Amino acid sequence: MDFLIEPLGYDFMLRGLTGGLLAATACAILSAFVVWRGMSFMGDALAHSVLPGIVFAYWAGFSLLWGALGAAVLVVAGIGWASRKEGLREDAAIGVVFAGFFALGILMLSKVATAADLGHILFGNILGVSKQDLIFMAIVTVFVVLATVLTFKELVAASFDPSHARAIGLSPSLVRFILLGLLALTTVVALRTVGVVLVLALLVTPGAPASMVSKRLWGIMALSVSLAFLSTILGFYASYYADVPSGPAIVLALTLFFLFFSGIGQIQKHRRQRRS
Repeated sequence: MDFLIEPLGYDFMLRGLTGGLLAATACAILSAFVVWRGMSFMGDALAHSVLPGIVFAYWAGFSLLWGALGAAVLVVAGIGWASRKEGLREDAAIGVVFAGFFALGILMLSKVATAADLGHILFGNILGVSKQDLIFMAIVTVFVVLATVLTFKELVAASFDPSHARAIGLSPSLVRFILLGLLALTTVVALRTVGVVLVLALLVTPGAPASMVSKRLWGIMALSVSLAFLSTILGFYASYYADVPSGPAIVLALTLFFLFFSGIGQIQKHRRQRRS
């Protein structure tokens, strides 16, 4: 019991764990949509494209999360604008905006700071979550969860049957734009825990094993959140006791869960084949 209780005796540890669980909630609740809609590339693009905002915030001296949020909004708007150009596919628009913003971020990083200065953002530092960060993360997470619940039917309709969505008066493009906005907010929330480099894993990996176990979207979302919670807690204790970065520890825990459920799926498939 002392092993579990000792880290919780420090305020910065409690803030870190709370921040990690908030990020896990925001990412995992959207993970099902990311996996089912094949939006992994979009998640990776958003994660890396916020780098200019982070570097600018570092240079200007205000919260890095606010800088990341501003960059994420610009990225989503840029993708929306570029994808409307005639003859340009959406994946091409994402690639153009992603590459441009990421290149700008690298250029700014070379002039303003070093990778060591922003290492906690690039690779995550769950133990460095401040009170201001925690308030910001809580507000954004609550907004993401409420927006997902309130637009759940629209998100499902536009994701799985765009033709039916148009028939009932929904705009799949508008719904996708809403989902992109939520992903942008979620990416910003996850920066403190897993960092820019690994935020894609927190958006994709929880939904992948969950979709192997459940075929109902609510079930996938619930299991995704549970796996993200467990992985965050494991990464939290690994970061404290083993003195390793929180981001890689959380992602490795998620990867182990993925391998575990993959093994279960293979065993179940083999048993069904034997019965038939």
